[in-house]
Order: sequence, then C-alpha cells, then structure tokens
Amino acid sequence: VTEDEISTAILTLIEQQKKISLTAVESVDAFSAQQIVLTLQNGRAFIAGDDLKIVGFSKANGSFSAVGKIAGVRFSAKREKLVRKLFAK
Repeated sequence: VTEDEISTAILTLIEQQKKISLTAVESVDAFSAQQIVLTLQNGRAFIAGDDLKIVGFSKANGSFSAVGKIAGVRFSAKREKLVRKLFAK
C-alpha cells in the first residue's frame, strides 16, 4: 500500500440502510429524493434510494452524511489519461 493510496482512502458507513456517511468527499454534484451524486478524491459515488436527505457536508474536511432508505451505492474510479498511463514511471 502506497502513501497515496492511504491518503485517498474513503470510509463509507451505512447504518441499517437508513444513514450513510462518507469521507474524502469533494463536492455534491446532484441530489434528489432518489439519488445523490458525489465527487470523491479518487472518483465518484452514486447513492440510490428513497426519501434521501443530505444532513451534513463539510467541504473543508470532506465529510458527508445523508439519511433515507438507502438501496445501494456505486463507486467509479477516476480515469487517468492514456498518455499519463503510457509515460508514467
């Protein structure tokens, strides 16, 4: 495990499908009662459910929390540019 991997680690906690908490959140991109889309330090998160409400977000420390009936969470990693991958050491 590298230092970069540790610094971009994301903690996700889902409590009884009623509350979700995440760290390393940079921004809230979209939200409705059925879906919340977040930008994370190393990708994006898509939270699906019903009656979703954001109860806390701190851009300063990257913490986020929401309540509602949480049906699922999907993560997608940031994609590196092909040129960067080809010439990375």
